[in-house]
Amino acid sequence: MNHSVKLPFYAKLAFILVSFISFAFIFCIGKDIITPVLLAFLFAVLLVPIFTLLHSRLKFPRHLAAAACILIFALSIVGILVFISYQISDIANDFDAIKKNANTFITDIHKFVKDNFHVSIGEQKKYLDNVTKDSVQNGKSSIGSAIVSITDLLLDCTIIPIYTFLFLLYNDHFILFLAKLVPKEDHVILKDILSQIKVSINNYIVSLIFEMIVVSILTSLGLWIIGVKYFILLGLITGILNLIPYIGILIAGIITVVASLTGTPDNSLILGILIVNIVVQLIDNNILVPLIINSKVEINAFVSIMGIIIGGAAAGISGMFLAIPLLAILKIIFERIESLEPWGYLMGNHMPKKFSWRIRKLKVEN
Repeated sequence: MNHSVKLPFYAKLAFILVSFISFAFIFCIGKDIITPVLLAFLFAVLLVPIFTLLHSRLKFPRHLAAAACILIFALSIVGILVFISYQISDIANDFDAIKKNANTFITDIHKFVKDNFHVSIGEQKKYLDNVTKDSVQNGKSSIGSAIVSITDLLLDCTIIPIYTFLFLLYNDHFILFLAKLVPKEDHVILKDILSQIKVSINNYIVSLIFEMIVVSILTSLGLWIIGVKYFILLGLITGILNLIPYIGILIAGIITVVASLTGTPDNSLILGILIVNIVVQLIDNNILVPLIINSKVEINAFVSIMGIIIGGAAAGISGMFLAIPLLAILKIIFERIESLEPWGYLMGNHMPKKFSWRIRKLKVEN
């Protein structure tokens, strides 16, 4: 006979916290293995509708349907990269103009500092030389780590499509495995969790793609208005890098400023680029993200920011990208398990209109 044991609140809280810490520790020490698997899982969930269309309706064999999904996905990525590389080759042809305008721009900055802060150009150059020497020394020490990072990136580009193919090929097998782990009376809950996870991840990734397109269009339009050359390429790069929280838009701004030097070193153009990026970010953060992203995953802003920061500290850019969908999956699971339901509510974006504590007076009869 099974006897259920009721634990006090502090014991349940301790078990939950220990579980979280254990999972976090395992992820940190195994992030190089776990991160590609999680990315492949997200991509597989996104490709499931195409796989279902090919396999169930068009009667493709499972292997062929999974391979066709990977091919479609890879061709989409390669098409974007080919377009970007073609445009970058045009920018490379203007390297002499970029170098000339960059020197003019730096000279104007030196004069501005001299006139307003009374620091001679010689002292400025001496300071920059010292900083450059330190950067070169640090750069030499980090060449090995950079080579390792590039090697890891190439390995991920190879292994992630393989993992995605296997997830698509064995999706029914994995679902049956989960069904064997869960008692039969809980299969309805399991089915609901899996369906909600699929919908949430699909909505999140589709929303990200839509956000990327809108940001690219708005940035390209703004750069075209102020007269920046290669505005389509720079807008696309900004939209793609905007998928990286916090640092993506900064990198895109630097690339745009450098590319703008192909035409003129005019400071007003650089100021216009900064204004365009700020306006687009305001639109993105205050309209697109709340309307498109947050409404789909239903995660509140506090938990999202904390998740992105923790994900970035644990696994870098990949961790920042994985943070939101993983939080959405956890929220779905928590909301459907009675003992964890409060944590799911904490992660949600529910805004109660009014809440008040009700204190009941207890009458004790002697």
